[in-house]
Amino acid sequence: MRFAEFFAGIGLVRLGLEKSGWECVYANDIDPKKVEMYQANFPHGLFHFELGDIRAVKPETIPQFDLATASFPCTDLSLAGARAGLAGEHSSALWPFVELLNKLDRLRPPLIMLENVVGFLTSNGGGDLKTALLKLTELGYSIDAFIIDASHFVPQSRQRLFIVGCRQADLATADRRSLSFFESEVRPPQLANFILETPDIMWKLRELPRLPERTVSLEDILEDLPRDSHYWWTNDRSQYLLNQMSERHRRVADEMIHSERISVGTVFRRVRNGRSMAELRCDSIAGCLRTPKGGSARQILFVAGNGGYRARLLTERECARLMGADDFNVTVPLNQALFGFGDAVCVPVIDWIAQNYLNPVLGEMRPRLKVAS
Repeated sequence: MRFAEFFAGIGLVRLGLEKSGWECVYANDIDPKKVEMYQANFPHGLFHFELGDIRAVKPETIPQFDLATASFPCTDLSLAGARAGLAGEHSSALWPFVELLNKLDRLRPPLIMLENVVGFLTSNGGGDLKTALLKLTELGYSIDAFIIDASHFVPQSRQRLFIVGCRQADLATADRRSLSFFESEVRPPQLANFILETPDIMWKLRELPRLPERTVSLEDILEDLPRDSHYWWTNDRSQYLLNQMSERHRRVADEMIHSERISVGTVFRRVRNGRSMAELRCDSIAGCLRTPKGGSARQILFVAGNGGYRARLLTERECARLMGADDFNVTVPLNQALFGFGDAVCVPVIDWIAQNYLNPVLGEMRPRLKVAS
């Protein structure tokens, strides 16, 4: 099972697929800093890594493969961006990927998998997603879509939309007799409604098993840093963070501080009514890792108990663990690592999709592909 990855980032999609028996034969990304992190973990695979704009990729340079993955930029599809959608400067990179598939013609892979934020579902009133899926349908792919939250695997809230395309023109379209057919754990009502309301897309939905129950908490992935570690903030900086909390969040923080046991939470800064506010979360799950383009995107660890409290940013290793990449080799500064992990895909999610979707589907498709060839 061979795959080519586009918008490869630091290589976490590759890590997940390799766990399920896939071999990477080609990779492409435009960001040299992410490629630096990729290189530190896949030095033997750099001979097939093409650094540069996807628009410059030549189809004839890509070896034959079974799956193309594309975790294209989410900036213009997320709430953090300006919601410019697929017309935006960054997320419009999807179109060169679609054009590359078009140019591959008969060598087009039997499977494709796109990944992005759930905001893709509502971007421009759902118009962006519909346009993209119609383009894929025109290329001969039937479409499936599902949403998976990484919190089923790791202690991080990270919902992502996955789209799988199968190049099988003879596949029957989905049964449209009732909305309940579409709804499931991985296809919540908003996605089910989208499927129902877009009959011109060649849908082919696959039943998936229940997602696993997470077995680790935020506390389990934290590093045991000494009190004099440079990661810990000064008392004044920690006090300032505490003072930025609203009355409700400060009440929770005070309860943590005065408890006889040590507990942890995470904090994001957000602008509320023109003020920078610190919002505390303490349900043993971290918030979604993001690229640290501003102070509000930096996730802060808050540790309290026995009358005291401390605060710091998450470490590189903790970010790796939150992405299910526990042994990832991090050789770059903290800020560069945070950018890499904030733009990446959770490893065990990809492994689960491969085992429960990609591997069996490719096995079902191969006899037909041999006949067609």
